Amino acid sequence: MPDSVSSTTSPNAGAASGADRAAPLWVFGYGSLIWNPEFPVAERRLARARGWQRSFCMWSIHHRGSEAEPGLVLALDRAEGQFCDGVAFRVQPGTEAETLAALRERELVSSAYLEIRTELETEGGPIEALAYVIDRDHVQYCGDLGLEEQAQIITRACGGRGLNRDYLWATAGHLSDLGISDPGLDWLAARVRALAG
Repeated sequence: MPDSVSSTTSPNAGAASGADRAAPLWVFGYGSLIWNPEFPVAERRLARARGWQRSFCMWSIHHRGSEAEPGLVLALDRAEGQFCDGVAFRVQPGTEAETLAALRERELVSSAYLEIRTELETEGGPIEALAYVIDRDHVQYCGDLGLEEQAQIITRACGGRGLNRDYLWATAGHLSDLGISDPGLDWLAARVRALAG
């Protein structure tokens, strides 16, 4: 796991009650949550989820595409022997219920994601976090697309949250800033830039 970024804590993180400290809510970000969590964050840590990989394996018919022209969004796809590096967010104590409701509205807009709890490795020790993973049995699962096909789709797709390419570039850029290596994502970002002109 990259060690160039240490965990960071907000000034108010120490104000949590004893109960909050005993059972914090952590959320694992591996795509747009890294750069746009949209919930109050008390602490961030680099984190690794083993047995999963980050992949453009989900058709997007809402946020980054449409039913007429689907885009692609990232999901955690089960991959034995692999791992996914991302960011673990500790939710600001006292905002857990509203954060959970907002996350479910955002991530479970269709039933293609499954909400799970998974163990993450962090510099501060193991934690259990909420994560959104792909349901391989769902019609939106597309784990067999090659990188060039992904690039072609991402270049032209657009949805309710904007251009598919902007989602890719923002994620790749923030991963790079954090020192997280993802060669496949870097290749896609460069290829889509070339295709987009």
